[in-house]
Amino acid sequence: MRYRRSSAPGATFFFTLVLADRSSGLLHRHIGSLREAVRVTALHHPFHIDAAVVLPDHLHMVWTLPAGDADYATRWMLVKAAFSRALPRDEMMNASRLGKGERGVWQRRYWEHLVRDDDDFARHVDYIHFNPVKHGLVERVADWPHSSFHRYVERGILPADWGGGGPQIEGRFGE
Repeated sequence: MRYRRSSAPGATFFFTLVLADRSSGLLHRHIGSLREAVRVTALHHPFHIDAAVVLPDHLHMVWTLPAGDADYATRWMLVKAAFSRALPRDEMMNASRLGKGERGVWQRRYWEHLVRDDDDFARHVDYIHFNPVKHGLVERVADWPHSSFHRYVERGILPADWGGGGPQIEGRFGE
């Protein structure tokens, strides 16, 4: 079976990427390496990060690609590879990964969603910012350090007390 990805040049996409070992906490322990992998990839293959959150075992991002460009797959391949190369080689690898010369850092697949309109964009940005509260990592969105929420507050887009953990925010995501 061949997996089909969405293709829309210059579009905005929501992504979820997950570590192979969800208990490893690699994303936090090596947050600098992840940031560098994203930075270097964006230098050579530009994209705009509209929103992001990095949790211990997964991350969510909303990217907007340049006009005429729909190749987010290459960008994610480069980010994942650069991050993996920066880590010590101590993860468990199965025979399939060994045979393909892969590291056992990331799950092979990731989730992408083509953002359809402004409301869809707002829902996904809210979801990203509220995710640490949803997972019980903090009680208030502002308490999570690895989130674009702080950039939104600095720019006056969201108030600093947005997403304090109340049901008014949780209910927006249909979960």
